[in-house]
Amino acid sequence: MRSGFVTLVGRPNVGKSTLVNAMCGRKVSIVSDKPQTTRHRVMGVLSSPESQLVFVDTPGLHKPVTALGERVNATALDSVSDVDVVCLVIDATKPFGSGDKWVASHLDMSKAVVILNKVDSAKQHQILHQLTVLTSLGASEYFPVSARTGQGIPELVAFLQAKLPEGPQYFPDDTFSDQPEEQWVAELVREQLLAVTHDELPYSIATRVSEWEWPRIRVEIIVERDSQKGMVIGKGGLVLKEVGKLARAQLPEGCFLELFVKVDKDWQRKPDRVQRLGY
Repeated sequence: MRSGFVTLVGRPNVGKSTLVNAMCGRKVSIVSDKPQTTRHRVMGVLSSPESQLVFVDTPGLHKPVTALGERVNATALDSVSDVDVVCLVIDATKPFGSGDKWVASHLDMSKAVVILNKVDSAKQHQILHQLTVLTSLGASEYFPVSARTGQGIPELVAFLQAKLPEGPQYFPDDTFSDQPEEQWVAELVREQLLAVTHDELPYSIATRVSEWEWPRIRVEIIVERDSQKGMVIGKGGLVLKEVGKLARAQLPEGCFLELFVKVDKDWQRKPDRVQRLGY
């Protein structure tokens, strides 16, 4: 039996969560086209008779300007220690820049794997140029992939499985994530909020389960200002109804999901509030 932990790190919006979902073959992390969607460290588990890969999805590393930003950065950087493989994920559609170099500077690149993601959206000359530039990192291996289409994913997974040391099975065969159910539901609601609400809202929104008495689940949506509360609810409650409908569609049949919007002024700039919300 081979088993071990594989951490994915990179700048915001390079597709780490979509990549973890693709490698696990099911939805483990929420995804969005908005940067800094992932705030928690989430583990996705891929089990086979011969191996167990535990993928660690991390928040995107960025220059923090709030207590929340500092916390999620620390979460990501803490996740590169004591793992078997570290993967640096790069966006094939964007030039290799100072943000990528900053992330790479925190890794032992001689042992790291570079994953060039989103090759389905990049032109061939972009991909070749990126791979040429990325050789300067001195990584152990380079994999061009598309988490969206699945291109290159089987080869990447096979390589990572071969890199694992002999070890125990860390999770039962039927486990696909380490997330508690409450966190999964709260994140599911936030994912739908990111899809439905305006661009200025994502960083100001947090979600948490305040009551769980199956089949009734109550989720609090926390915003920073009264004006944001109005945007989340929408005219006649239309936005909140749409979010609830989209979230319920991914929950077991019969679930009664109740959404409640609460204002906690400037919560993401206050370390105690950030900690209270589980970050």
